[in-house]
Amino acid sequence: MYVLDTTVISALHKNYYRSRFVSLWKQFDMLVDSGMITSTREAYRELHDGAGADTDWAKDNASLFTTPDATEAGFVARIYAVPHFQANIERQKLIKGGRNADAFLIARAFAVGGTVVTLERLKPNAVKIPNICSHFQIPFLSLEGFMEKEGWVF
Repeated sequence: MYVLDTTVISALHKNYYRSRFVSLWKQFDMLVDSGMITSTREAYRELHDGAGADTDWAKDNASLFTTPDATEAGFVARIYAVPHFQANIERQKLIKGGRNADAFLIARAFAVGGTVVTLERLKPNAVKIPNICSHFQIPFLSLEGFMEKEGWVF
């Protein structure tokens, strides 16, 4: 199962228009229909910060965006128990009430035995999704890595 970051959902819709990349979307929709794609309520909320094809898709596929269960909530607590990862909660987001789906996406992947798909890159000493995933040994892929794993060639 793949747990999609907001950045991936947005990039798919902004860079791969459904009317131009028909075969990509056919493959993607098959994964959605087979239950291989999921995300979180927090990612759903991030997508609704603006209008666009990604927001419309999220509304049409709202059931993919799950509410964290007890296992996921417990894992979010484990993530933020690591002092270095507390910096993942950006100060401005806390002050302005912004959204932060990162820990919830990782917790979802942990709970379902899935792989996080993100546009973020692994950087030394960073507090990005790949760094947190690496720390907890949770698989993660880039968008291109996801396409490669699925064997997509267009």
